[in-house]
Amino acid sequence: MVQPRMGFADTATMRRGLEAVRAAHATSVGTVTVDSYTRVNDHASARRALDRGDDLNGYPVVAHGEEETRRLLAGVSHDDFPVQFRHGSALPQELFGTLARIGADATEGGPVSYCLPYSRVPLSQATAAWAECCRILADRAEPMHLESFGGCMLGQLCPPSLLIALSVLEGMFFRENGMRSISLSYAQQTDPQQDLEALAALRRLAAQWLGNDVDWHVVLYTYMGVFPRTSVGAYRILEDSVRIAVRSGTERLIVKTAVEAYRIPTIEENVDALEFAAAVEAEERSRPPAPEEVRQTGVYEEALQLITSTLAFGNNVGSTLVNAFAHGHLDVPYCLHQDNANRSRAAIDPRGTLRWSDPGSMPVAASYSQGTAKVTARSLIDMLGYNERRFDREDLVGATVRGML
Repeated sequence: MVQPRMGFADTATMRRGLEAVRAAHATSVGTVTVDSYTRVNDHASARRALDRGDDLNGYPVVAHGEEETRRLLAGVSHDDFPVQFRHGSALPQELFGTLARIGADATEGGPVSYCLPYSRVPLSQATAAWAECCRILADRAEPMHLESFGGCMLGQLCPPSLLIALSVLEGMFFRENGMRSISLSYAQQTDPQQDLEALAALRRLAAQWLGNDVDWHVVLYTYMGVFPRTSVGAYRILEDSVRIAVRSGTERLIVKTAVEAYRIPTIEENVDALEFAAAVEAEERSRPPAPEEVRQTGVYEEALQLITSTLAFGNNVGSTLVNAFAHGHLDVPYCLHQDNANRSRAAIDPRGTLRWSDPGSMPVAASYSQGTAKVTARSLIDMLGYNERRFDREDLVGATVRGML
C-alpha cells in the first residue's frame, strides 16, 4: 500500500484530498496531517486561525471539533480505505481522545520519536503521556492502529541499528500499554543494500519481541532528509524507495512528491507520487525473480544488543527508555533535546553506507574509520546534502548529454 503525507486546514479541501487519494490508480491509504498549533496543544490559536481563514500547514482536529471531523471522514474512510491521522505531538492526550471518540482508523508517533526531534518536553513526561494515550486507544471497542515513528528519527544520519531498536522498543511500549494493532517504521537512508539489510533485521526483531498477540506490519518512508531539487532527482529517489519496499516485502510505503524541496505539495502532486509509486511497483514485480542475497554487516546484531541492554534499565519499557537515554545508552546523533546525550556521531562512508563514527556511550562499535576525523560543521552539511546531490546529479548529467546532442 502507498500513502501520502497530506494535510489541509479547510475541511472541504481535506475531504477532496482524501477522495482523490482513494480514487488514485494505486492501493492507497488516506492521511490527515495535523497542523502545528494542534501539535503543541495550542487549540485556541488554531481556532482563531480558522476564524480568520488563515492557511495552516495541516488539519486542526481539535479546533474543528468532533462533528466536523466526523463529517470529513463520512463516506470516505472505510475498511478498504483506512485514514491515518499524523500529528507530531509529544503530549497528544487531547488529540487522541478526539480521535478515539470520532472512530478514527489509525494514528502514529511514539514517546521517543515524537518527543526528542520535535519538542522540549522532558522525555519522562512524554513517556507518561504516551502510556495514557495508548490506553485511550486500546480502550476503544473498535481496534485502532498505532504506528511507531521510531525508524525516522531526525529523518537522516541515524544509523539503521538505532532506528530499528527505537522502532521495536516503541512497538513493545505500545503493546505493554494495551495496543494490539501496530506498525514499525524505517526511513530510507543512503545505501539501498544497507536499507534491505535493515528492513530484514527489523522484521526479524519484530517477530521476536512483539509476541503472538499483536497484529503488526512494517512501514518504509521515502527519504526524510534533504530532498533532491530537480523533478527527475525527486522521482528517482522515490523510485528507489519503491524498489526497496518491494524487494524487502514491506507492506506500506509513505511517499514524497517532486516538490518536497520547495513547498507543501498540492493534492494533484500527491496523487502523481502515489500513481508513480504504484507503476514502479508493478514494473518491479513483473521482473523475473532473481536470487538476491541481502548483505550482512551486523545491523541485526547491533540492534538486538541495543534492545536487550536497554531493557535492563527498568521494570517496564517506558522506564527503560527514559533511563537508557539518561545514561547515554541510547543516544540519537545530532539531536539537541535536553534528554539526549548527543555524544554519538555518524558518517557516510565512501560507498554511501551510513555508519557510526563515534557511538558515545552506546554498546556498539565505531564502524567508520577511513579518513576519520571529528565530524565538523562543514562535513555535517556535506553529509546532509548527500542524497540531494546524488540524485540531482543524474538529472544534470542527462541534461548535459541532451544538450550535446
